[in-house]
Amino acid sequence: MILIIAEKPSLARNIVGSIGEMTKKNGYFEGNGYIVTWVFGHLFSLCDIEEYSGSTMTKWTMENLPCFPEKFKFELKKDSSKKVDQGVLKQFEIIKNLCNREDVIKIANAGDADREGEIIVRLCVEKALEKEKSFVRLWLPDQTNETIREALSNMKDEKEYENLANEGLARTYIDWLYGVNLTRYATLKTGTLLRVGRVIIPIVKAIYDRDMAIRNFIPDIYYAIQSKEKTNDEEIELISKEKYDKKDYNKALELCKKYNLEKAIVTDKKIKKDVLTPGKLYSLSKLQNVLGKKFKMSMDKSLSLIQKLYEEGYLTYPRTNSEYLATAEKDKVKAIINIINKEGYPVEFKDKKTIFDDSKIESHSALTPTYKIPKKENLSEEEFMVYSTVFRRFVAVFCKEDCKIEKTEIKISLSDYEDFVLKGTVIKEKGWTKYDDYTQKDKILPNLEINDIVNIDFKPIEKETNPPKHYTIETLNNYLKNPFREDKAKLNETNDELEEDDIEEYKAIFEGLELGTEATRTGIIDNAIRSKYIELKKDVYTILKEGEYLIESLTNMKISMDKYKTSELGKALKQVYREEITINDSVDLAKNEIKEIFDNKEIDDNGFYGDIIGNCPICKKDVIKNKFGYGCLGYKDGCNFKISGVICKKIISKKSAKELLENGITSKIEGFISKNNKPFDAYLKYEEGKIEFKFDNLRSQNEKENN
Repeated sequence: MILIIAEKPSLARNIVGSIGEMTKKNGYFEGNGYIVTWVFGHLFSLCDIEEYSGSTMTKWTMENLPCFPEKFKFELKKDSSKKVDQGVLKQFEIIKNLCNREDVIKIANAGDADREGEIIVRLCVEKALEKEKSFVRLWLPDQTNETIREALSNMKDEKEYENLANEGLARTYIDWLYGVNLTRYATLKTGTLLRVGRVIIPIVKAIYDRDMAIRNFIPDIYYAIQSKEKTNDEEIELISKEKYDKKDYNKALELCKKYNLEKAIVTDKKIKKDVLTPGKLYSLSKLQNVLGKKFKMSMDKSLSLIQKLYEEGYLTYPRTNSEYLATAEKDKVKAIINIINKEGYPVEFKDKKTIFDDSKIESHSALTPTYKIPKKENLSEEEFMVYSTVFRRFVAVFCKEDCKIEKTEIKISLSDYEDFVLKGTVIKEKGWTKYDDYTQKDKILPNLEINDIVNIDFKPIEKETNPPKHYTIETLNNYLKNPFREDKAKLNETNDELEEDDIEEYKAIFEGLELGTEATRTGIIDNAIRSKYIELKKDVYTILKEGEYLIESLTNMKISMDKYKTSELGKALKQVYREEITINDSVDLAKNEIKEIFDNKEIDDNGFYGDIIGNCPICKKDVIKNKFGYGCLGYKDGCNFKISGVICKKIISKKSAKELLENGITSKIEGFISKNNKPFDAYLKYEEGKIEFKFDNLRSQNEKENN
């Protein structure tokens, strides 16, 4: 018998349906030489810190931090009461009994076809198996009967997936080290649960930084040079490349006068017939970008719909970072095209590098329809939106009918000063645009010919600089795929989408520079939303107060979980996959980063939540460190004494707070920042119920007031 362990019950059902004639048992199916059972995602998780320290305390403490296990331990998942989940235990016992049945000679890992799915089933088999048996991999790019049957006859030894498993384990260990150590540390420091993770923090910080840039943006005035006059009853707008600062209005006016003394003449006109190519097939994030932009669908919602369509056999494996197909899939694609042809769509096989390119595929090809095409009435409205988006793009890519266009370019010269170029595109034959979205608006050009004179009247037009834009589903996804790319994106003439250059984008993906992966990114962003760090309205992300507090608290604690460190660890994971370094090497990188944080004495100076600082100068009760700085425990009786944790952008240390309480004045504190963004040094003094700045005698009262 061959035992197949699927990652989810839905996959198990599809495998059973493909094998056929299997009998349902308690927690598994059996028949035709196969046994099929399942897990529910992760049955095992890494043990908590207390398991390594031997502590029986349930309250978090600094005594067992940082925790760097010599060997990581896994245990069955626990429920909210910290007891082993009974459903998990029951299913594992079924798997364990099946693994050790005498008639089971081979075990197949049918986890999802990625590094996460690889280790989910491996861990179960490792914990369950009492003696060694043949272990193979059932790798499924989609869940149609045809694909499953083919995969069943071509299962490879699990050793061929060792590198993928090592990468998955390294990722699990590193994320545990960061999450457990720094979440506890930051929470103990602030008294507020702060979820600190390798990927969640740079995501929240990106949104925080953008929103702060918008909030602090001061618009600037400049002058554009523009003419908007009629020629032959058609208004022609000419905009100069020259721009002037608000103080240079007279210079702008002078240039306009010079321009208006000249003749604007049409010196060239080109009309070129061309073919408009469709967009590329979808990766997961590119599909989510489109669904977010067009239907305002959150990443979490779109992924759940895409996953459901995959599990029902309508789409290929969803968690792919590629927009290309593998050359080995050409026969499969031909078969799908034949089926779509019978549905009445004009498609044909095309063997192009823009479609089939192995160098642009890491593990999985682009998202496409499968052999199984659903009827509209069998899908919900939202499922149909998702499926039809993928289906229509596939039809566009393989469409027999070209989209034929006419490009027109008119050049208007203003003596030796400047050339103005007007461009327009007209669709002559719709071709693939009848099936896939094409949103670029055709610009209607004026009816001008070479040597025509264009009427002009250039004027300085007052303009205002615009603040940065909030992150959208699309722009955040593009940032996370390559956070180091400059904010340059070329306008793809096929569908008005902002596309990144292929070479740079795929290089970043394969090197591990992206923040999160296609498999994990959606869940991490959803976690940030559920934690109330960020908010998603329609398709726009904004930072929330809790998110501001998270990032500012970590900054104050000198905990830098920026894109640079996160990407370095991402690169290390890819190096594990390529066997360039070991799992332990990658884990050591994380340990060293975490150790630096705990060894930072400057952070220790700020104390921990609940630390007693001294006695209140008003009511004599204890003053303790709290979420926002230092406050008196007599607040319940009306005492409102407090010391802000940050004054003029300077963190007030525990030492300074103690000095203020004991002596009424601190030592000189360096590094305050004034409202005018100027640094200054000062003492803090408590007198007459107020905390005020005091300065050396050389500093004037005026300087104090200005600050």
